[in-house]
Amino acid sequence: MQVYNAPIRDMRFVLHELIGISDYPDMPGLEEISPDLADAILEESGKFCTEVLLPLNASGDEEGCVLENGVVRTPNGFKEAYRAFAESGWTAMASDPEWGGQGLPESINKLVEEMSCAANLSFGLYPGLTHGAYQAIVDHASEELKQTYLPKMVEGTWSGTMCLTEAHCGTDLGLLRTRAEPQDDGSYKITGSKIFISAGEHDLTENIIHLVLARLPDAPKGIKGISLFLVPKFLPNAEGAPGKRNGVSCSGIEHKMGIKASATCQMSFDEAKGWLVGEPHKGMRAMFTMMNSERLSVGIQGLGAAEAAYQGAVAYAKERLQGRSLSGAKHPDKPADPIIVHPDVRRMLMTMRANTEGCRALGGWVARNLDMMKHHPDPEKRKEAEDFTALMTPIVKALFTDLGFETASIGMQVYGGHGFIRDHGMEQYVRDSRISMIYEGTNGVQALDLVGRKLPAHMGRYLRSFFHPVLEEIDAAVDDERLADLVQPLSKAFGGLQLCTAEIAQKSLKDPEEAGAAATEYLRLFGLVALGVMWLRSAKVAHQALDGQCDDPNFYKAKLTTAQFYMTRILPQAAGLVASIRSGKAAMMALDEMAF
Repeated sequence: MQVYNAPIRDMRFVLHELIGISDYPDMPGLEEISPDLADAILEESGKFCTEVLLPLNASGDEEGCVLENGVVRTPNGFKEAYRAFAESGWTAMASDPEWGGQGLPESINKLVEEMSCAANLSFGLYPGLTHGAYQAIVDHASEELKQTYLPKMVEGTWSGTMCLTEAHCGTDLGLLRTRAEPQDDGSYKITGSKIFISAGEHDLTENIIHLVLARLPDAPKGIKGISLFLVPKFLPNAEGAPGKRNGVSCSGIEHKMGIKASATCQMSFDEAKGWLVGEPHKGMRAMFTMMNSERLSVGIQGLGAAEAAYQGAVAYAKERLQGRSLSGAKHPDKPADPIIVHPDVRRMLMTMRANTEGCRALGGWVARNLDMMKHHPDPEKRKEAEDFTALMTPIVKALFTDLGFETASIGMQVYGGHGFIRDHGMEQYVRDSRISMIYEGTNGVQALDLVGRKLPAHMGRYLRSFFHPVLEEIDAAVDDERLADLVQPLSKAFGGLQLCTAEIAQKSLKDPEEAGAAATEYLRLFGLVALGVMWLRSAKVAHQALDGQCDDPNFYKAKLTTAQFYMTRILPQAAGLVASIRSGKAAMMALDEMAF
């Protein structure tokens, strides 16, 4: 049986003590944000996810989605849960009040996303994709399209998708063949096929709004010839309600390893009526608005899976009796000790805990910059936040999903043989979390984005948005004796990151394959250092709390212990990554392809 209770205490720690949202009322558009409001939202979201979404997680996995006569039926209970989700206002949380949204900050919204993904990842994909489509329409569509579609999407009665790849494309969207033919009324006829379209067809909303990449007749070849179009399932009538069926249909659904309650569709567009979003041939620019939003959200999916797996593993480790403690029986009144007394089980649980809480803290730092990028009154601060968010997006997507899958796999190991069977639900977390490393750009692509685009961008300007505050963080902690054991390993790992950054930049000027060979390990190194920074900050805050009159000393003591574990048992992996990165591409690329 799966267990999940929203980690509200740790979320409050991140919001109020680690990233600090006390200054949000000073930012235009966030005047009403207060600690009490944030806490109330977290509490209500946690209750909804535990009481409504969690009970549908295992059953939804068992039932999956079914395609019948071109219509996808979601598992029992999903329609009712989605209706309650929308009616409670969760679809409108982070949307602009201009379109019926609540205008809440991303720092709160991302925590709500984490809860829904932890409780029921398949369910969370439906509203999550709609919010990404909403963002692309807000930033790039005409005023008429905004007025027609955004209010319905925000209230949750209409949903959204992103239709990118095709069977022959994969990540190389420059190869896509879907075409768009201009019409006299300003619309376009869209014809082509798309695959792997999450939420492409379902029975949760009365209309589905597809954002589709296609080529105009005069489009240049490659990625520079792609345009973006809005294509609704039903064409809105004069009253703004769903009217005539458009030329959009679902030709099949994928039978997947995981997220089985999320409809992954093959979509056909047969002269479907659509409207241009943004400029002709500039579709990737508009679509990347949605893709970057989704990449951050996919990272949060990894975090949600990790939290759910961690809670399940802890519950099992406290209940499962097996063997005796190596230092003597801890529960002599029982036939055996619970497995949580064993060092190797503790190693697994502490690794899960350190990675999960570290990712939540790092996600909070990035979310705060999302809020600053949008709301801070100082243009210079907005630009700094934008730089930081651009740099960290591939890291959040890849690191969080890597660790989400690894954490779920560790959770299965804690259960032993019982983890491999379906009864306890741990194996579902492993299956569900695995896709997050693949979609929205594989994690290898994220690593290439980091070393190929983000590092050299603007002469290294993006890097400064991370390196400078990290140096300040380390320098400020050096003279604090209580933080000495944490600062030293972090400083060493950060030095390795700086060294590798310089070497990759230098080598890649002569040989681009050197950057490609180092990319994945470099992203992991960068991510480990970023988590280390957040654990140093967490320890500093914990000490300050314990110095005062805190009402929850055990919470802060656990933070200090987990920080120590991270720095001594996980961060040392950085040394191996540095050595591997510096070894270069030689051994990786030496074999002739026919030798494989």
